[in-house]
Amino acid sequence: MAPKPKPASSQPAPPPPLEDLFTTLNRHIQASAFDNVVKVTDQILAIAPDDEDALRCKVVALIKNDRVEDALSAIKSSRKQLDDFHFFKAYCLYRQNKLDEALESLKRQERNDETMLLECQILYRLGKMDACIEIYQKLQNSKIDNMEINSVAALVMAGRSSEVQGMLDSLRVKATSSFELAFNTACSLIARKKYTDAEQLLLSGRRIGQEVLMEDNLADDEIELELSPIAVQLAYVQQLLGRKQDAIEAYTDTIKRDMADESSIAVAVNNLVSLKGPKDVSDSLRKLDRLKDKESQSFRLAPSLDLKLSAKEKEAIYANRILLLLHANKIEQARELVSALPDMFPESVIPVLLQAALLVRENKAGRAEEILAQFASKFPEKSKVVHLARAQVAAAAGHPHIAADSLAKISDIQHMPATVATLVSLKERAGDIDGAAAVLDAATKWWSNAMTEDNKLNIIMQEAASFKLRHGKEEEAAKLYEELVKNQGSVEALVGLVTTVARMDVNKAELYEKQLKALPGLKGIDVDSLERTSGVKQVAAPRVGVSETYEEGKNKTKTKKKRKRKPRYPKGFDPANPGPPPDPERWLPKRERSTYRPKRKDKRAAQVRGSQGAVVRDKHDTGASSNTSHPKSNQGTSKGAGQNAVSEQTKPSSKSSRKKSRN
Repeated sequence: MAPKPKPASSQPAPPPPLEDLFTTLNRHIQASAFDNVVKVTDQILAIAPDDEDALRCKVVALIKNDRVEDALSAIKSSRKQLDDFHFFKAYCLYRQNKLDEALESLKRQERNDETMLLECQILYRLGKMDACIEIYQKLQNSKIDNMEINSVAALVMAGRSSEVQGMLDSLRVKATSSFELAFNTACSLIARKKYTDAEQLLLSGRRIGQEVLMEDNLADDEIELELSPIAVQLAYVQQLLGRKQDAIEAYTDTIKRDMADESSIAVAVNNLVSLKGPKDVSDSLRKLDRLKDKESQSFRLAPSLDLKLSAKEKEAIYANRILLLLHANKIEQARELVSALPDMFPESVIPVLLQAALLVRENKAGRAEEILAQFASKFPEKSKVVHLARAQVAAAAGHPHIAADSLAKISDIQHMPATVATLVSLKERAGDIDGAAAVLDAATKWWSNAMTEDNKLNIIMQEAASFKLRHGKEEEAAKLYEELVKNQGSVEALVGLVTTVARMDVNKAELYEKQLKALPGLKGIDVDSLERTSGVKQVAAPRVGVSETYEEGKNKTKTKKKRKRKPRYPKGFDPANPGPPPDPERWLPKRERSTYRPKRKDKRAAQVRGSQGAVVRDKHDTGASSNTSHPKSNQGTSKGAGQNAVSEQTKPSSKSSRKKSRN
């Protein structure tokens, strides 16, 4: 009798040993197969839930595979919190742009080179450049690859471009050691307005980048993508050097080819829009729409761009968008975007300036002056640009008192000749002559005590003397001119002194007049006899003929002055209240006027009345006779001729005459 088969076991197969799993895990790590790494670590954690190596490998594999949210979930759900989990959590939060939370998590981690580098990246994105540079300086002795690239970027963003070359010298690194460092160093040269040197360094960086990337066997498209920031920056330098057409072509080529990274394309679009200005506003708005978040109804940058662009770059894009909307007269959209900017850039001046521009566009200059004054009082350290904007708005709106008051609050430019001239002009318009004189006196005093090479004292004193002479203050003007003559010895000041003193004391003016040098060629002229003469004698022309003399006599006769007549107005017209202006298109035919709307033709009129097949002989005969009498009217396209025939048949003569009388 055959043995009965054993029933199949319902128990699952035993898991593989941990040693085999770790061997498989190591193989997947070496092959960068991060999805398989996660699967194997899950198997290991099912056997040993608190295995630190498996936990760490899983989190790192998820981060490497750009599954940042899953990595955070794995860290939070782990029963055992490892020492370096705070670092991983901070990095994940940094990738999600939750910068404050990332910085808080990083503080719980033990401080080392890795944590300090991550802290620098977080501070850089937060815009805290000075703190970022301080940490980089502490890491200079550490052997960290490419640290000088990030250090130079931080110095440039902090506005300390003048320190870049000194830092490179201290590290004994050349700017052309890598194309990334060449790019960042060129940015520092741009900030220092050394545009030609920056262009040469960018060209060198592009050549170095092409050589290095070709050695790495990268494809041409990948090389172009990697070097796209250099191409856009070269176009920007050309723009700054005044080669605008070259810059426009470079920006347009970058945008059309679409072979650059998102941030480079965004910069190219923004710079192209700024170069074009108010020309072709609709096209510029369409180009900016390319940077918009597709899921948002209003204009907001795409999330990827929001992460990659710096705060200044994002602010420039939003500002250009608002200015274009104002040029396009899309006030509602501009108002919506302006209201969102203060929350996006709370520490910037640009939002309040754009808000003022919007109010001016809406003819609310008074409200614009009010909000600018409030911002200046709230943030006095940022008030310089705001006061200048308020002065411009007030001067354009016809409020010279407010404009002069705003300019007077900018202390560091009070002595500059342009500011002094503007203040004096505004106070004169406001009728404050004493205030204008006080401005000139203060500027004269400042330049008298200034120890500068380019001293503007003589210019200020000359203008002050001219102003006081113009407003009847001859004694003060004479003192200024006397001081100018003593200090400068200029001929213009001496002439001004003579003309000024002549109004008060002629004898004293003659004494000053003797100091003027005699003009060459005037020694033999007796001035007294010249003053006694009645004027230049008229020399008679030689007599050529009777007719010519008669014509000359006619031309020399004085023309009679035309009598001015009062204008004759229509009956019942009041010139004080003329009423609305006449229509400028009143002399044009109605068909050529902008308000003309043609009447629709009545299609029913073309229908033939009567039984089927009937012919109205009178109309047919009339049409035939008209065709024979006017053969040229049938020339042209067949479609046009047919339409003309129908219209002629259906229109009665009385109706056509009525239309002519209307036109």
